[in-house]
Amino acid sequence: MGDGRQMERGAAPPVADQAGASADKRPRTARGQRTQRAILDAAALEFGEHGFHATSISGITRRAGVALGSFYTWFDSKDAVFRALVRDMSDQVRDHVAPAIRAAPDQIAAERAGLEHFLEFVRGHKEIYRIIDESEFVDPESFRLHYCSTADRIRERLQAAAARGELIDGVGEVHAWAIMGMNVFLGLRFGVWAKDAPTAEIADQIAAMLARGLGRG
Repeated sequence: MGDGRQMERGAAPPVADQAGASADKRPRTARGQRTQRAILDAAALEFGEHGFHATSISGITRRAGVALGSFYTWFDSKDAVFRALVRDMSDQVRDHVAPAIRAAPDQIAAERAGLEHFLEFVRGHKEIYRIIDESEFVDPESFRLHYCSTADRIRERLQAAAARGELIDGVGEVHAWAIMGMNVFLGLRFGVWAKDAPTAEIADQIAAMLARGLGRG
């Protein structure tokens, strides 16, 4: 959650790659991709509403409108679909914010755009918080990968901006984790708990703070 500027290197991978499916379970047809997508979307709602332990594979398949056998075509177990879902939701956040970040005229504007679009994403996908938080206990490796990969993308874009002369020298991992943590908790407060402030106004305030703390102006 709370992502940034690293989709520049190419288009998003197909859903099978996003889901982390094993090579023999990657959909090779459009129909297979649609089925796997339906299962992941249904799993997000089921895990988001009921939590990992109370969610069942049959509940996921009923919600997805697919046969139980179709589930096992793409996923080996409930644990497997949960791991795939953590990766998939992380990729969805990245893909949602990346175009706005790429279009920004400078790095402070990019951070502002990324936060605003992240908040908008959270408001439409509140289940992401329960799923990511629960992954710390269900699948710690996925939990760690989600945050470490997000922080790495932020760090890379901050350092690239510093090299262009847009930010202060010395930006790095600490700044990346601080920005990510800030975005995560802003998403919790203004995306999950309440929508009592416009996302644009929140993003404006944070951009002003970052400009004073990281900008050269």
